[in-house]
Amino acid sequence: MTSKSASPSGEFRQYLPDLSTPRFTTMCRQNAREYAHDFLTKHNPPWLYGLYLHWRKLFKEPFRGVTSDGKIKPGLFQLQDEGLPIEKIVAAAQAVLSKASPAQRDSLLYHIDSPEWRSWSNPEFLLSDKGLRLDDLEDSSLRDAILAVLAATLSPEGYEKALAAMRINHFLGELVKSPAVMNEFSYNFVVFGTPSTERPWGWSFYGHHLCLNVFLVQRQIVISPWFTGAEPNEIDDGPYAGTRILHVEERLGLQLMQSLPPQSQQQAQIYKQMRDPAMQEGRWNRDDQRHLCGAYRDNRVVPYEGVIVSGMDASQQNLVWQIVEQYLLYLPESSRRIKLEQVRSFADETYFSWIGGFETDKEPFYYRIQSPVIIIEFDHHSGVFLTNEEPAKFHIHTLLRTPNGGDYGYALRPLIPSIE
Repeated sequence: MTSKSASPSGEFRQYLPDLSTPRFTTMCRQNAREYAHDFLTKHNPPWLYGLYLHWRKLFKEPFRGVTSDGKIKPGLFQLQDEGLPIEKIVAAAQAVLSKASPAQRDSLLYHIDSPEWRSWSNPEFLLSDKGLRLDDLEDSSLRDAILAVLAATLSPEGYEKALAAMRINHFLGELVKSPAVMNEFSYNFVVFGTPSTERPWGWSFYGHHLCLNVFLVQRQIVISPWFTGAEPNEIDDGPYAGTRILHVEERLGLQLMQSLPPQSQQQAQIYKQMRDPAMQEGRWNRDDQRHLCGAYRDNRVVPYEGVIVSGMDASQQNLVWQIVEQYLLYLPESSRRIKLEQVRSFADETYFSWIGGFETDKEPFYYRIQSPVIIIEFDHHSGVFLTNEEPAKFHIHTLLRTPNGGDYGYALRPLIPSIE
């Protein structure tokens, strides 16, 4: 959810970077492709280039899906009528195709089973340049048509959240004087399959701090995986001043953790420090930090940790479902209700885990809610463009996965009857 704050905190401003350093004096002269080419040829920063190589290795693996133990649990997902306004979504997508040139359509369209579904990523580097990039489009009506697909597909509040993430990205680009790399339209849009009211198809929209993967089949929708982040998570100047995102997920998570009895808090808190010496190798990295299910982690094994939700009291369970509903915000309301009921039905297999402090509202933290049908993660991060070396509450990453093969609608695909 987004909101307008009358008094933005502006806390992040004490961590504004020195723009006279080579990193920023170079970046401010580059566009997105020059910036990415520089990264891929000069391998700088080395740690991120190493992570990129690891991502490409993971990409070569056949898709299986995130699991808790390496084994896909069958029979969790079914074809169903969710009341999705598929005709409206198809019409919006067809409007994009009608406005696009033949060359643009060739760039835009991929096969429904293309592995390129999985080549999204959330850093500002354009590491997978496919589809149409909005800030490349000279025809603003084509860009508006693409945004109309998002508006037709997502809930109104989900669409506003996406727009807010894009505007905050633009704000960050202005803060570091690199608007050609990070701006409101520095996102790629891709269509998989042929827009249809009967046959499966979908789209991907991805860039810095906003990545949405949408699978559609008749009146059913899967929005998974998705990633939403912000650095900072508010705008304190300009026409969109007061815009904030991800603060509701933050507040509800802390409220839940603080409401648990001490024994449950101890069980939920799997690590006391955000980068804890007790963490095994690989449990933390500089890009994902505490996240386990980010870009290219389509087949990761994520064991259950923490405290089981069915053991919580009614008010605590209600907080869990409020958090889950925030993470389902991109879904249209009818689909959201159905998905939320499915998640609630697995309360006795749903776990809540926590990293970091929780005694005050100043401490950064991570939390995860995980069941056979959903994984959500929330993480406060250290600075990437801002200079805070420790995690801070104004840099937030969130994501959602559908485990057991549910991402990208893969679990539904074998269930779809053929049409002669």
